[in-house]
Amino acid sequence: MKTKRIGILTSGGDAPGMNAAIRAVVRTALHYQIKVFGFKHGYNGLLNKTIIELNHSSVANIIQRGGTILGTARSAEFKTHKGMEKAKKTIDKYNIDALVVIGGEGTMRGAHEFSKKFNVDVAGLPGTIDNDLFGTDITIGFDTAVNNALEAVDRIRDTASSLERLFFIEVMGRCAGFIGLAVGLAGGAEDVLIPETPTDIKALAKKINNNIKKGKLSNIVIVSEGDEAGNAFTIAAKIKSIINEDYRVAVLGYIQRGGAPTANDRILASKLGYAVVLGLMKKISGCMVGEIKNKIIFTPFEKTYTRKKKIDPDIYTIIKIFAE
Repeated sequence: MKTKRIGILTSGGDAPGMNAAIRAVVRTALHYQIKVFGFKHGYNGLLNKTIIELNHSSVANIIQRGGTILGTARSAEFKTHKGMEKAKKTIDKYNIDALVVIGGEGTMRGAHEFSKKFNVDVAGLPGTIDNDLFGTDITIGFDTAVNNALEAVDRIRDTASSLERLFFIEVMGRCAGFIGLAVGLAGGAEDVLIPETPTDIKALAKKINNNIKKGKLSNIVIVSEGDEAGNAFTIAAKIKSIINEDYRVAVLGYIQRGGAPTANDRILASKLGYAVVLGLMKKISGCMVGEIKNKIIFTPFEKTYTRKKKIDPDIYTIIKIFAE
């Protein structure tokens, strides 16, 4: 059966480039005479039937906007069998042939369960700043988040050098250190603490102390929020208890999510949005569309969140060497 009507939603945490992805899906689908309907506020839109038809004008001038015009949310109800039954009734009521979901790990997990239990054609796009989804080199939003964090680190570096002070800067990354690693390398950090590697507080304290003795004007440590040794405040306090050095902590938080997406995020979102529509037209579903080594890849939903995406250990090594 030919694909005539596609539904689309954004779920979980917002990521810069989601709008570019929505635009790509809509423009591609309309080119092939496929109607597109947006569900507001993630999976809740399926439950509450908050649906709007999207056309060319609906997605005009949104490629440069952060956030998502469809809104986003996390839905506890959708995780239940009863909730998915309600969602399926919405799909049937509006004659949706296929559903595109944009989000992170939780979004892909929900899409997998929904498509499997209720035989719905669902395809996903990786929209998360954490870059932790298996099946794509880079997720939509990651590049913007890194650049947002890097701009803050550069500004803090000016102050750290002027005051000759130790700074601990916390970036997002509850379970993955991709943002921390990228920001640490690009920002010239003295060290990076991430969930994937053990943190040796005593060794870090010794390193900072040696840097100060060598006359380094600034010492910046990037801390992923999910580091096993604690958050930036906890780690900073532990370091001070050893070397009694004055410090400051900066938690970047949601500032990393906001703002216009970078060119790289807009390009990636556009390519993946185009590819997902072509895939659905060929009846390719039950998967996430990603890009690996510049090639479009379709990865089954289950693999995207059950397989661990590994950090590049070389980046971690380079940071250590450059900070000597």
